[in-house]
Amino acid sequence: MQIEETVTPYRRIILIAIIVGLIAGLGALLFFEGLKLGTAFFMEGIVGFHLPKEGQTLQDIAQWAPPDHLWMILPVICFGGLLSGLLVYTLAPEAEGHGTDAAIKAFHGEGRVRWRVPLVKAVTAVLTISTGGSAGREGPTAQMSAGFGSIAADLLGLSARERRLAIATGVGAGIGTIFMAPLGGAILAAEILYKQDFEAEAIVPAFLASVIGYAIFGLVEGFEPVFGSGVTSWNVGQIPLFLLLGVISTAVGLIYITTFYGTNRIFKTVFSRLKIPNHFKPLTGAFLTGTFVLALAALSPEAALVGIGSLGTGYGFAQLALYNMLPVGVLLFLPFAKILTTSLTIGSGGSGGVFAPGLVIGGATGGAFGSLLHLALPGIVPAESVPVFFIVGMIALFGAISHAPIAVMIMVVEMTGDFSLLVPAMGAVSVAVLLIGQSTIFREQVLNRSQSAAHRDEFMIEILQDIHVSDVMVPRDRIVAVSPDDTTGRVLRLIDETLHTGFPVLDGEGKLVGMIALDDVRDHRINGEHEVPVEDVMSSRVFTVHHSCTLREALALMTEHDIHHLPVVPAEDPRTLSGFVARTDVMKAYVRKASQSGGKHHSAGNSTLIGPGTASENSPDGEKGSMVEG
Repeated sequence: MQIEETVTPYRRIILIAIIVGLIAGLGALLFFEGLKLGTAFFMEGIVGFHLPKEGQTLQDIAQWAPPDHLWMILPVICFGGLLSGLLVYTLAPEAEGHGTDAAIKAFHGEGRVRWRVPLVKAVTAVLTISTGGSAGREGPTAQMSAGFGSIAADLLGLSARERRLAIATGVGAGIGTIFMAPLGGAILAAEILYKQDFEAEAIVPAFLASVIGYAIFGLVEGFEPVFGSGVTSWNVGQIPLFLLLGVISTAVGLIYITTFYGTNRIFKTVFSRLKIPNHFKPLTGAFLTGTFVLALAALSPEAALVGIGSLGTGYGFAQLALYNMLPVGVLLFLPFAKILTTSLTIGSGGSGGVFAPGLVIGGATGGAFGSLLHLALPGIVPAESVPVFFIVGMIALFGAISHAPIAVMIMVVEMTGDFSLLVPAMGAVSVAVLLIGQSTIFREQVLNRSQSAAHRDEFMIEILQDIHVSDVMVPRDRIVAVSPDDTTGRVLRLIDETLHTGFPVLDGEGKLVGMIALDDVRDHRINGEHEVPVEDVMSSRVFTVHHSCTLREALALMTEHDIHHLPVVPAEDPRTLSGFVARTDVMKAYVRKASQSGGKHHSAGNSTLIGPGTASENSPDGEKGSMVEG
């Protein structure tokens, strides 16, 4: 169905936000319930493992204990990895790994997600996390919400801009809902797409969608913050120590990024060289994860805590740290154990998010630093301040490596329910963001809006407004044309000889009477029909431009009607062909002009303008469709 054209843009955006909010709330709720059931079945029922859980009271969480038969984790985690890999690589390979990157890629790309992806992502993420794989629930939620937003866009017939808006809104609403952090989630929708920019257009619909999703989820799961609050305190004299934590968080964050993508490359290289199907990559990662945890458990009880804490989302151990219940030795080694198990689980193609592991890695880093300061300087850093260092470490590390410091800072504060922590968090995350440079855990992020396909045309307008069609058109004497009496066979030969995919059709007097393109003759090539007259298959309704038209006007015409070449005619005689301009000519003119002006408008580089999806005169696949209406 189509949204009626009488609906104003504002009402369309509100409608998108409402639909995405409903989807995010219901999707997150079903996914969360699936995780609870899966964890209860695999970890509690089979392994006999009652993990500590986020949000538990101090009295309840103190009752947890490691399982008597930890070795059972190996067959369980391998089962999850095997089944997840078979489902992902058979049904939807794009559902592998952490889902947030896939959603970001969809926004900057075509803005489309296959309909099967959200369901496959949900099932495989439940299998991965509930069987002990080190992964978060926010990435799958983001990809699911973005996927359902794309499906809604298909059903409603949304424009490309509105489709991307639905995807960005879905990412923010999905993450904000699953974390019970609607404000942070809404801001995340605008911040996480870029390294150094902001998708301001997504904020308002994301606010509305996050509130709706949060309300739906909270009505069933409750509205309490994710983490239970312990006794915390900090003072202004500790600010320099929080700034130093920002430096330490950057170093550990870089280790996380390097290890994660290095492991991913190793898995791809090994499986490619040995010609092993990708379906078994998650199984291999799961086996290595389980073996690593069992090896730690064999060393000592404290090492066993490190291994157990590196399984699943890790939020239960984050809750223990917030209650000051983890020894400093566990906090020291937990970040690196969590980095390794996350890299093995998700880097191998397992399905899950990097957000939750990143928070636990950052939190344990901050908790270890705070614990050491407490041991060395108990007068300056009392025991009540150690949980504050844990929370600030969460924000500093993941806020930096995700290039979303504002959103992560607000989300973590919402998750802990203590807004007084904004001040030390601001200092630490500022230092971390400045030091992290261009390194990112989300490889699909682009630097700024000028490098995103979603905004490419916006950054071309000013330059293209100053260039006229007559400055770049191919003149009449260099144009290859056909006549109405020619056959489709001749058109096909011209396509093969010239590598052009569209030609003007001129009658006996040299007047423009139509256009014929590859799409018009493709079926005839497949059927072996080469003697069909051009007159029978050409498009007689042709869009044209005049010499004085700007390239901005020409590109707008091409974009509006999905065409890739325009005949140029005099204003006083629209049937006399005097030139020809293709989308590639527009792009080349833009690049030349931008280079002459010192790159002021061309921060994206040539590859941003002439790349996938851009028409090319010499690419038969680049130009599509035929000219219509003139």
